[in-house]
Amino acid sequence: MNKNLFFFGLILSASGLISPPVALAAGLAYGFTMQHPYHLDAKKLTKVLLQASVVGLGFGMNLQQVVHAGRSGVVYTAVGISTTLLIGWSIGRLLKNQPTASFLISAGTAICGGSAIAALAPITNASEEETALALGVIFTLNSIALLVFPPIGHALHLSQTQFGLWSALAIHDTSSVVGATSRYGSAALAVGTTVKLARALWIVPVSFAAAVFTRSKAKIHWPWFIALFLGASVANTMLPGLHTAFAAAYHLGIVGLTATLFLIGTGLSWQTVRTVGVRPMLQGVLLWVVVGSASLALIWVGLVRL
Repeated sequence: MNKNLFFFGLILSASGLISPPVALAAGLAYGFTMQHPYHLDAKKLTKVLLQASVVGLGFGMNLQQVVHAGRSGVVYTAVGISTTLLIGWSIGRLLKNQPTASFLISAGTAICGGSAIAALAPITNASEEETALALGVIFTLNSIALLVFPPIGHALHLSQTQFGLWSALAIHDTSSVVGATSRYGSAALAVGTTVKLARALWIVPVSFAAAVFTRSKAKIHWPWFIALFLGASVANTMLPGLHTAFAAAYHLGIVGLTATLFLIGTGLSWQTVRTVGVRPMLQGVLLWVVVGSASLALIWVGLVRL
């Protein structure tokens, strides 16, 4: 029964018949009520499918728009990442959390969620428990962000650009940024995806810094899919004669994203929430509230804009 429902939900999400928010809701309903038969396989598929979907979305982006958003957002990203890491470290010390898990939670919040944690875990010699703890915190908050950010944006009458920028600066994972902004509008999706990917590039310098600090020889993982996203944007801009093919690739990206959100939802369960614990979750929530509120306030009053 569980297997049949899982495959039915995945196929339905990939069919294009339901929207990304509905797919996420279906996934969450499954995760909280069913025993997941393919939990580990779904996690691996989620990562690959997300990266492929982001590349597909690149075929719907204009190069000038990508360059403008990325160039304008790089300063905000640099300042935001540095500040978030510092605040996260302070909160972790205050709550007396494990230093490594605390750093991974802070880095996941500051850069790009699970991708940053996966890249930094071997460099910091994090245990499986510490890595799972950090991923659990970030994963739970990502799911919440998908549900609460769009209503907040509408309530505050944020423009497409404002909401895209806020999502990119305040939501952890690329998948959740894409999911939230796709609900808000195509312009928000373009801004959010571009600025978020520029933020994800900081995996590399932060990984180098962590390797130097810990004297680790672990391999640093390069986010190659970002280069493919930019290549897709270049192709879409420079080769207008292939517009039909690129539009189809962009549609596949949206469909892939919808399936990804279903998989993300199925991975969250009551067991995941219980395993995380109170203090690490409290650190993640407090840090997220500070980052989200501060970035929203600065964007709303016009001090941060593209």
